[in-house]
Amino acid sequence: MGYLYIIGTILFTVYGQLILKWRMNAFGALPAGTLDKMLFLFKLVFDPFIFTGLASAFIASLFWMAAMTKFALSYAYPFMSLSFVLVFFLSVFFFNETITMSKVIGFALVIAGIVVLSGSR
Repeated sequence: MGYLYIIGTILFTVYGQLILKWRMNAFGALPAGTLDKMLFLFKLVFDPFIFTGLASAFIASLFWMAAMTKFALSYAYPFMSLSFVLVFFLSVFFFNETITMSKVIGFALVIAGIVVLSGSR
């Protein structure tokens, strides 16, 4: 069951990041003026999709707390790197971000690191 908590943490984290990026693309850049920034951010918080992205961060933290009851932090935390990999590949798919060889090599190293660290439990 502990691994389901880690997976839940990762999935809710990834969802939140993708939703926030999607909606930020729709809303545009942060305005320059202080009052305009405050109004802009206020409007963002009440966007239903952004709200679900923020809520997913809270839910991810609940999953993470549950995972911390099952695993040592030094063992569980490296799995969080999988969220970087998932966000990268999904951002390529959803936002047409570019894939470079250095990114692929970097993510392969991240995955290799997770494999090495998970074997040392």
